[in-house]
Amino acid sequence: MRRQIETAGKPARGNGYRATLADMERIVVVGAGLAGGRTCQELRAGGYTGTLTLLGAEDHLPYDRPPLSKAVLAGRRDDTTLPVDLGDVELLLGRRATGLRPGALDTDRGPLDFDGLVIATGADPVRLPGDGRQRVLRTIDDARALREVLRPGLRLAVVGAGWIGAEVATAAAAAGAAVTVVEAADVPLAQALGDEVGSRMIDWYAQAGVTLRLDTAVHAVQPDGLALVGGEHLLADEIVVGVGVRPATGWLVGCGLALDRGVVVDEHLAADWSTPVVCVGDSAAWWSLRYSTRMRVEHWDCAQQSPVVAAATLLRADATTPLRADATTPLPADAGTPPEDVAVYDPVPYFWSDQFDRMIQFAGRRPADAKPVWRGDPSQPKGWSAGWFDDAGQLAAVVAVGRPADVVRGRRLMVAGATIDPTRFADASTPLG
Repeated sequence: MRRQIETAGKPARGNGYRATLADMERIVVVGAGLAGGRTCQELRAGGYTGTLTLLGAEDHLPYDRPPLSKAVLAGRRDDTTLPVDLGDVELLLGRRATGLRPGALDTDRGPLDFDGLVIATGADPVRLPGDGRQRVLRTIDDARALREVLRPGLRLAVVGAGWIGAEVATAAAAAGAAVTVVEAADVPLAQALGDEVGSRMIDWYAQAGVTLRLDTAVHAVQPDGLALVGGEHLLADEIVVGVGVRPATGWLVGCGLALDRGVVVDEHLAADWSTPVVCVGDSAAWWSLRYSTRMRVEHWDCAQQSPVVAAATLLRADATTPLRADATTPLPADAGTPPEDVAVYDPVPYFWSDQFDRMIQFAGRRPADAKPVWRGDPSQPKGWSAGWFDDAGQLAAVVAVGRPADVVRGRRLMVAGATIDPTRFADASTPLG
């Protein structure tokens, strides 16, 4: 960010500015989801006693999103508000960030000055072209509204056989809806798990009474259904689109921060050490020392754990010199450099899904061309896992259906950099680690 402008009577903070904990009269957290709420919690735990402002576009306190497509849709829960103590936090809910200037956050209700900033605006669902109504599942209001229309005989079209699509189909089928899932790939979860593992999940749809149409792309959403590529029309009373999300960073365009499929941050989650600015959760594209690449992970574990590092980083910011350019898209040249001994965010990614009466867990980063090593019989409905090994013979990723210990222990091996022979991995009777 260019810091040659004075804002709200405060001196411009050029590259020589040294931000310290004592200097930070006000820290603003943009985004009142899990990541934003957890960052407030970690900042207080880290000793910050100044004004802490949490800004959220929704009217809700921070809440948990994974139960939306599970417990909320199924009617088992109606409220997923998180037990986060925000008693001394200034809450500005129903207020949206619109832009960023040096030392000031622009919102739809006027600017807010800050001495430190946390970007936690998450991601927005991708929508399809067309003039028909399409639902997405991202907020508690989305989940409640969809639950209200699920009924026996409802013709529901779900676009996408990924994590969200499968979970929506599970809940809708249980409610008696006639569900058709349309997927452009040849198998469910092809991008996440590859064709061999994804193909093992095809039968789950039929067993639940869900019609799965693979290798079928959508041209447009229409008022009475889906126009498919090739000219076919699929009638539907309701349509849910679950084809992915994009980081909610449009409000940051032109502000000076580097954007590359998210907010570009270093391994400490810092986008700018001299202002300072950090980013957490779905909108953070961090540099992974473990994988030597830039990563962005759109799952609960990232929103839960990244605030620990981001808060520590924010409270240690005191930079004066440029960051090293260690990624394809480096931070701006005037962004500053971290002090010694700052926490590093470098997880082995983890996520889970409940679908069709099965729990799927995944950990790691799957090599694109690796073949899965099976652990247990994948032809059985439950109780198997699979692992992928990299070119060096190291376990790189593991997925488990009904075998949670395999993922827990496999992830522990990956974090520690320990090795396991593929033959031993394939022996389901032998514990991992």
